[in-house]
Amino acid sequence: MNEALNRNHKLLVTIVKKNTGSKIVQASKEAGAEGGTILIGKGEGIHETKKFLGISVEPEKEVVLTLISEEKVDAVIKAVEKAGRLDTPGTGMGFVVDVQRIAGITHLLQQ
Repeated sequence: MNEALNRNHKLLVTIVKKNTGSKIVQASKEAGAEGGTILIGKGEGIHETKKFLGISVEPEKEVVLTLISEEKVDAVIKAVEKAGRLDTPGTGMGFVVDVQRIAGITHLLQQ
């Protein structure tokens, strides 16, 4: 396995409403990221519970994982915040996580 210590990559996790993930990936690519992975999730926050015919329905969310070099973090998160309207309550959230190791994507390690 090609695994290496990582010193300069971060993981941007963005959680948005269903059908918004592609817009987030596109904005992150325009800001310098190489792409992203979209996962389906379920919302449990204060803005998530809706009623339909008296039954609580919890809407699906999309979780976008974007691995980016540290120097691109600010530009990418600003682009994602704008594309996802994350400054509006109930639209989603994004956060950055340190990455300890990377495996399987050696082209990113050569940057």
